[in-house]
Amino acid sequence: MILVSACLVGVRCRYDGERLEVPEEARKAQERGECLLPVCPEQLGGLPTPRPKNDLTWRRAKPTVIDEEGRDVTPEFLSGAEETLRIARLVGAKRAIFKSRSPSCGEDGITTRFLRKQGIEVEVIDAPEEE
Repeated sequence: MILVSACLVGVRCRYDGERLEVPEEARKAQERGECLLPVCPEQLGGLPTPRPKNDLTWRRAKPTVIDEEGRDVTPEFLSGAEETLRIARLVGAKRAIFKSRSPSCGEDGITTRFLRKQGIEVEVIDAPEEE
C-alpha cells in the first residue's frame, strides 16, 4: 500500500480546486499493481477546497502556516499530518508519493516530515498542470 497525494491521481483537492494531470510515477506504480491510497492532508485537517494559498515557515523544528489572508492555519496542517500518519499506520503503508511545492506534501512539508520521522519513505514529485 502506497499513500499518494490525492491531487496526483486526479482528485480536485488542490488549494485552487484545479485538477492535475496524473504524473508518470503514479501511473507506473498502478501498472506494477501497487495499491495507491489517495490522501489530502489539508482536507484531512479540515481545510476546504478551494482555499487560500498557504505559506509554510520552520523555526527550529516548529512549523507555522499562514494563509494569504493572514490567518494562522498551523493547527489544521498539524491535524492533517497526524491523520495522514494514522491512515498510514492503519493500512501498513511504508511508502508515500507526494506532490512537490505543497506546505503539507512538499519536500519540506509538514506531513512529509511527520511520515519520514516515523520511517515511512516519501518520494516528492512534480506534477504537470492539466491543460
